[in-house]
Amino acid sequence: MSDIKKTVLAYSGGLDTSVILKWLQDTYRCEVVTFTADLGQGEELEPARQKALKFGIKPENIFIDDLREEFVRDFVFPMFRANTVYEGEYLLGTSIARPLIAKRLIEIAALTGADAVSHGATGKGNDQVRFELGAYALNPNIKIIAPWREWDLLSREKLMAYAEQHGIPVDMKHKQGGSPYSMDANLLHISYEGRHLEDPAAEAEESMWRWTVPPENAPDAAEYLDIEFGCGDIVALNGTRMTPAQALAKLNQMGGKHGIGRLDLVENRYVGMKSRGCYETPGGTIMLKAHRAIESITLDREVAHLKDDLMPRYASMIYNGYWWSPERRALQALIDHTQQNVNGRVRVKLYKGNVIVVGRDSKTDSLFDPTIATFEDDKGAYDQKDAGGFIKLNALRMRIAANLQKRK
Repeated sequence: MSDIKKTVLAYSGGLDTSVILKWLQDTYRCEVVTFTADLGQGEELEPARQKALKFGIKPENIFIDDLREEFVRDFVFPMFRANTVYEGEYLLGTSIARPLIAKRLIEIAALTGADAVSHGATGKGNDQVRFELGAYALNPNIKIIAPWREWDLLSREKLMAYAEQHGIPVDMKHKQGGSPYSMDANLLHISYEGRHLEDPAAEAEESMWRWTVPPENAPDAAEYLDIEFGCGDIVALNGTRMTPAQALAKLNQMGGKHGIGRLDLVENRYVGMKSRGCYETPGGTIMLKAHRAIESITLDREVAHLKDDLMPRYASMIYNGYWWSPERRALQALIDHTQQNVNGRVRVKLYKGNVIVVGRDSKTDSLFDPTIATFEDDKGAYDQKDAGGFIKLNALRMRIAANLQKRK
């Protein structure tokens, strides 16, 4: 007999989590609270409420939360202040959503008096690590139920049979085979894994992509976009002030139209395997390019280089589920400190899959001094004779080593 009385389930209303809901009721005999997060995935979430009610979930135990602004403001934007890229390519669209879901799971558990949380991540993936590290960091005494590590329903056919046996509504798309891909979507990205993509040599089918047109079918005319930054975050597009979620949604729309942000990647998962996934991150791709451009004129050289040195460590922390760790918080404090003067405007040109920076300026914080950088007469602003001593001093150790070699 389980000692768990109540659990909060991260619930999408889809086949997997609907089966999990019923399985929790039957296996643990516990009261279930459902939590459905709106992170901008673009799906109607109200059906999740109706499905939960059908399973006997009390109305007060059904949580459907609009977290779009919090997601972009408190998770996506802080990550992009660091110019974060995992393994040189991946913009961490799935990874960065998990700490927010974990946070809200723990908050709802406290609100409802639940002693456990549950999720639908498999035992092969990264998400189980991200959800659970986050949950334990925020409540070290919470119990966690991970059905995929406990049950024997390890295939789609077994899930379907369980659903039929227990009267769980199965959408027609599942009966007809459903999407050939495992998909995750939020305001930052949409990901595709599985089926056809499990052959890393096979090109992704064009019909798979949902947010972006193929670059060859993008408009023949380039589109210009002015992006305004305040303390490292986007605050306006083309002169119009926007909230974080509004800005990212607009960038997604513009980037998708121009075929920007597609990625086909084989990544190294936390659990040790290599996994092939395809991603669409149009808004994030534009944001990363523009943010680096505004930093190029507002950040000190050594501060910028230090950030670049630390970024891979920061990216690994997020990818591996350590958002709530003390080391990530400490590094975030440093990153945020560097962003105080990252203010100004960047102009980009969007054209057939490309984001091209064509201008940047900062009226208050630019370190670019045209009187020194000019190729024309600088009127003594820069004494070129100074470079001789600087070069000789930097060459001193190499000169000593070269003279030693000559004497041998």
